[in-house]
Amino acid sequence: MRAMIVKEFRELRRDKRTLAMLIAMPLLLLVIFGYAANFKVPTVKAAVVGTQATQFAATLPPSFFDVTVIEKTDTQADAERLLQDSTVDVAIITGQQPALALVDGSNLFASQAIVSVLNKAGDKVSSQILYNPELKTSWVMVPAIIGLILTFIGTIVTSIGLVRERETGTLEQLAVMPIKPATVILGKISPYFLVASIDMIIITGLGMLLFSVPFNGNPFVFVLGAGLFLFVVLGLGVFISTISQTTGQAIQTAFMFLMPQILLSGMIFPLDAMAAGVRWIGYLLPLTYFTMISQGVMLRGASLASLWLPFLMLTVMAIVVFSGATLRFRRDLAPGRRRHHGTVVAEPSGGQAGGEARSGS
Repeated sequence: MRAMIVKEFRELRRDKRTLAMLIAMPLLLLVIFGYAANFKVPTVKAAVVGTQATQFAATLPPSFFDVTVIEKTDTQADAERLLQDSTVDVAIITGQQPALALVDGSNLFASQAIVSVLNKAGDKVSSQILYNPELKTSWVMVPAIIGLILTFIGTIVTSIGLVRERETGTLEQLAVMPIKPATVILGKISPYFLVASIDMIIITGLGMLLFSVPFNGNPFVFVLGAGLFLFVVLGLGVFISTISQTTGQAIQTAFMFLMPQILLSGMIFPLDAMAAGVRWIGYLLPLTYFTMISQGVMLRGASLASLWLPFLMLTVMAIVVFSGATLRFRRDLAPGRRRHHGTVVAEPSGGQAGGEARSGS
């Protein structure tokens, strides 16, 4: 019994990924749920327009309404455009009695907080919710779930598929072929890209059919955003496969990439309700920006110009992740180097098959 216990502890000490999951994952979950698990939005961005904009803005509680736009000449159409572009969460139109507050229903938790605060104002303000009039949770969740499914396919399924080739030895055969690493990666991820695209179409269609989720925007903008996002998560899958030698290692690593994206992307907990330090982690995750795109296009009918920031961030992430995966993959496919059960083995200088190999670190 004692020998078995000692043996397991030694194996656990050598298995650094499992050890990291046993130690790092509980700490990560503690931090996330301690600082991010909050549905109460403390402040919202507001615009006040119309002839009495300045006076009305002064009456709003500054602890909740962060008034970023005050325009006396703007009309209701201008206010709606601010909401569509996600510049503000609420736009209050003055010059009429009562004032009209237009609320962005695609930002579910913020809109619920806004309506609650405005209801306390009595008959001074009447509220109208746009883009999600009944504040349905499914309307907000379905666009985010599309991104979650693409993340699952890109990170877990792709990394497992490539690692299995490494385990069977077929991946090393590419080292002797005159193919560039970037070409190899594109060839490997193309089937997963196609499968993920089909899944995206199915989930989007079912979401619209089963939950009556609208699609108010340009399909081209949605597809372009999904394509960029797929390149990012597929690149992550390839990178995970290059640092994993077994299927178990790939699953463990992919899970550690996947968990923060579920909890810190704004999919479940609103980013505005998170502590500042944790919120910035969310802004480094690709799912955060695809959720902005999918909700913006499907619910608000947002244009490509108004979604320039998430598109820019996904483009940068796609370049960085794909470049990193290619460089890592090139090292694995370098002539005279192959991996065998986690050990880099140098081929003989003559390059003859069946020659004796010399182990290196």
